Amino acid sequence: MKYKPCTPDHAQCAPNLNDVAASLAFAHQTPAALIRETREVVDLARKFNREVVRPYALELDRKLHEDPDFLPWEFVKKANEWGFYTMWLPRLFGGKGYFMHSMSAFIEEVSSACLSMGNLIGVHYLGMATLAATWNAPLLLKIFRDVAAGEKAGDPRIISLAITEPGAGTDVEEPDLIDKGNITCHAQKVDGGYVVNGTKVFISNGHVSKWHVVIAYSDLDLPSQNTVCLLVQTGQKGFSFGRHEKKMGQRACPASELVFKDCFVPDSMVAMDSEQIKGLKKDAKDTFQQVLDYVLGATRAGVAAFGTGVARGAYEEALAFANETEVEGKLLANHEWAQCMLAEMYKNVCIARLGYVETNHHNASSGIYKSMLAKPAFYFIRYAPEFLVQKVFPKLLGTDATTRALRKANFDNQTEEEMNRTSGWGSMAKFSGTDLGMKNCHMALELMGQAGLRHDQRVEKHFRDAKLLQIYEGTNQLNRLNLFKCLVSGACPQSCVFHDS
Repeated sequence: MKYKPCTPDHAQCAPNLNDVAASLAFAHQTPAALIRETREVVDLARKFNREVVRPYALELDRKLHEDPDFLPWEFVKKANEWGFYTMWLPRLFGGKGYFMHSMSAFIEEVSSACLSMGNLIGVHYLGMATLAATWNAPLLLKIFRDVAAGEKAGDPRIISLAITEPGAGTDVEEPDLIDKGNITCHAQKVDGGYVVNGTKVFISNGHVSKWHVVIAYSDLDLPSQNTVCLLVQTGQKGFSFGRHEKKMGQRACPASELVFKDCFVPDSMVAMDSEQIKGLKKDAKDTFQQVLDYVLGATRAGVAAFGTGVARGAYEEALAFANETEVEGKLLANHEWAQCMLAEMYKNVCIARLGYVETNHHNASSGIYKSMLAKPAFYFIRYAPEFLVQKVFPKLLGTDATTRALRKANFDNQTEEEMNRTSGWGSMAKFSGTDLGMKNCHMALELMGQAGLRHDQRVEKHFRDAKLLQIYEGTNQLNRLNLFKCLVSGACPQSCVFHDS
């Protein structure tokens, strides 16, 4: 594809306020309770870091170095005890009802101490968001209430997203690429459901998850038009785990191979397929792209929060080192060159944070949070009487009519401009935050010299953990191209267009 540049008159290309400053446009609509929630979860995350994460992070990293097949069940159960797998689950599904904006601040906080442990919590919500974006009300009720029941029983029932394939990584996230990729995970339609055959790889949290949101395809020759989203349970016949990847960084968060051999999935566990979405304005390809845009617009902000956290962790370790290390007779922190480096690192943290905060505002005004963060809906969901939550809502959600209404409202009513805005900003936050995380790790090692390479100084672990952030949820190169497609090429309604080469 080639890009036809602007005409000399660039005035028409100027972005509107909604494109560049969602925080200003959305500020007056932000419920005050959302601000209080964010303070609450940050305080809780700091307590969790003090009591659990920092004391255990290096020990867990060493365990994984000595035994790459070790699974961090102890930490998963501890996170479950603290209520983190239902904290951002709506009350009508049995959760605590905190809204997703506050999760980014939580993720930054935990990741500043250990990115792997932040991922063991955060990736659960990637699976949850994907299921939620199908707007399949009965299945949301079933799976999310099972997660809540698992928390009460002390039996973590977390959710993974299985989308990446051995021959198709980034391809599966872009409908324009997927038909050219080597797609092999086949969902064959049979009476009563689908039979799934194929393999998924690099699935974060796979080995420690009970539920897996699996993206498969009923026609491998034209996967973009034949996507199927299914729920598979660990232990189900025809499903097994393959290898547990041996990684350089983020060792505690398992990257798993999922293998499907004649795995039957009943219709009741099919979150969405092309048959279910007939009657919507868009065809199957564009509707599933909308699902991905809803999810990635939000979860790429989460990856940016991971990047912000690791940037902050590297900065804080470097600052502590500079405050206790003497060079040429005075503290390193009193050398101007060191002060300049530390100031640059602090700036990187702030810019990375601004990226994910602004993106969250875009998701509230145009994306997946829009219907939930309107003030009447926010306060109703937050403070609805318990009898409504326990008795009335489940009956409403358990109907196909509710699913049809939700899909009509969320798929047909989202404009292309809103899709581009949330998708483009999600990509911008993702590659900016993760690149700045890597940058701060480089600078911390440079400032600390040989001492930074010691495991007990934590910086080398931050460095190993940070690199993977630039790869998953679309490589940073892909996210740059997506930003261009969504926010640059679309800025000129007449002259800036793509055309075939």
